[in-house]
Amino acid sequence: MPLLSLKNISKRYNTTQAVAEVSLGVERGEFFGLLGPSGCGKTTTLRMIAGLEKPDTGSIAFDATEITNQPAERRGFGMVFQNYALFPHLNVFENVAFGLRARHMPSGEIGDRVTSALGLVQLPGYEKRRVDELSGGQQQRVAIARAIAIEPALLLFDEPLSNLDVALREETRSELRELVTRLGLTAVYVTHDQEEAFALCDRIAVMVGGRILQTDKPRDLYQQPAQVSVARFLGRNNLIEVVRLSSSKSSRAEFRTIQGGHTLRLPVRHDDLSPMNKPCFLSIRPEHVLINEEKVRGNAGLVPAAAPENTLPARIRDINFAGATSSIKLNANGLSLEALVLQPDGLTVGSDCLLTLPADKILLLRNDK
Repeated sequence: MPLLSLKNISKRYNTTQAVAEVSLGVERGEFFGLLGPSGCGKTTTLRMIAGLEKPDTGSIAFDATEITNQPAERRGFGMVFQNYALFPHLNVFENVAFGLRARHMPSGEIGDRVTSALGLVQLPGYEKRRVDELSGGQQQRVAIARAIAIEPALLLFDEPLSNLDVALREETRSELRELVTRLGLTAVYVTHDQEEAFALCDRIAVMVGGRILQTDKPRDLYQQPAQVSVARFLGRNNLIEVVRLSSSKSSRAEFRTIQGGHTLRLPVRHDDLSPMNKPCFLSIRPEHVLINEEKVRGNAGLVPAAAPENTLPARIRDINFAGATSSIKLNANGLSLEALVLQPDGLTVGSDCLLTLPADKILLLRNDK
């Protein structure tokens, strides 16, 4: 049984449906992510878990006890906010001790816990510092120390690293993941940053428009998005609009691309097939698009007979160097595609080439409901 369970929770603000029938389960010791664009309902969902908002419908249970109507202060959860929510008139010690004092702990235990929490976030000896004397990264660590000092049953993060610069964000998220794992905590982490979610979380729920579209491990989300909206949000997918031409009885389906008029073939399951001649989408990651060294033969852009299946003639529109890889933008008779290569040696903008879309790397996506 999951440690945290949400069942069909919904929340509306006037005429806006912020969260619509969200259900999910978080296992004990899991680092769980809520990933989605701004305004998709992920922060509202987190606030309902925390007890800062009450769902209009549905239920929330923690450790097999329903807490839907339980006030936030009785849940024992720690929360780290995007803007840190530190008290500027209190020093670091008093900020970290705030939740402990609210629980009426003895002064000696408060001192021990504050010292321990600051040590865990690598801020030993900062007790007497003023908050406004700290950098953004240090303030975020104080906020994390305050959250873990109460030894929370559940740790909640609302985009805690979004105000940090890139280098500090990468460093802090690595430390955060290590800290949560070392303390054996269960965490729910809200972010709009795909890379951040993939680096931190054991499992991720993708939210769009107030609904959870898919929950999976990071690698499975990346490699096998379940539907078009998930593939679009996760980005860098080549989404190819097609219609099916082949019979539903065939184990290998044939599709015609709407842009470019190419024929693509791939293995499919009968249950995955869309109706004949109705538009649907195929997806392939840029790193799986192969650019063949052999050039297109002749001015007509003919593909050699011996070329692999799903080989298309194309022209290179752009080459973007990005360090370890380069992004190659391609035009295949009106079909725009992107490929990622380690070395763009021999490839030049404006030149013709052949590209191959390996059948086992192409996904047939479910249409959005």
